[in-house]
Amino acid sequence: MATKKYTVTLPEELAEEIRREVGSGGFSAYVTRAIERQREQDRLGELVAWMQEAGGALTEEELAEAEAERRRLDRQFGERAGASPGGGPDLPMAG
Repeated sequence: MATKKYTVTLPEELAEEIRREVGSGGFSAYVTRAIERQREQDRLGELVAWMQEAGGALTEEELAEAEAERRRLDRQFGERAGASPGGGPDLPMAG
């Protein structure tokens, strides 16, 4: 994939914390993975909204299944990114 340099503004404390954890050479890769993950979450949110509009509100069982799938994908993403599975907090889905 072609790359291009962009200028972004980040909170200094956050950026320095990440740089300490991944090193200066890993910073761009870390930010890229974070943006990719956010885009995945945005698309999933759009899909859920469309599905709810088309088929009505989700049942408790459907919500539980979706949460299980989200956790599975979190583990898979963490493994793909080289992080330890379950390394982050389990946060509820937005929406």
